[in-house]
Amino acid sequence: QDRLVESGGGSVQAGGSLNLTCAASEVTYSYYCVGWFRQAPGKEREGVARFYPTTGATYYADSVKDRFTITQDNTKKTMILQMNSLEPEDTAMYYCAADKYSPCRIWDGSPRYSGQGTQVTVSS
Repeated sequence: QDRLVESGGGSVQAGGSLNLTCAASEVTYSYYCVGWFRQAPGKEREGVARFYPTTGATYYADSVKDRFTITQDNTKKTMILQMNSLEPEDTAMYYCAADKYSPCRIWDGSPRYSGQGTQVTVSS
């Protein structure tokens, strides 16, 4: 059973940083794509970042580009989302996500696998 467990959420002031960690039950290269999506209250799910382990290709939402970085460590089966220059608009529940086969559905917030989420709150 594939499991994804997030940690590292919390509250921070605007301009601050947080690192979210996703612990996977399998090594990240066993997935077609891995990444994160978020959902703020009353809003649609939004893909934040995704990574294709076999090609190394990485994509970010325009809203987080140059502020967020996704990295992965196969040895530890861990994926990290580094979030810098946080803005109040980044406040949301963040979910670690993965798909084993194409297509990658992280961008529309409906991947095959996702965790329980971790809350990020950014105050102005």
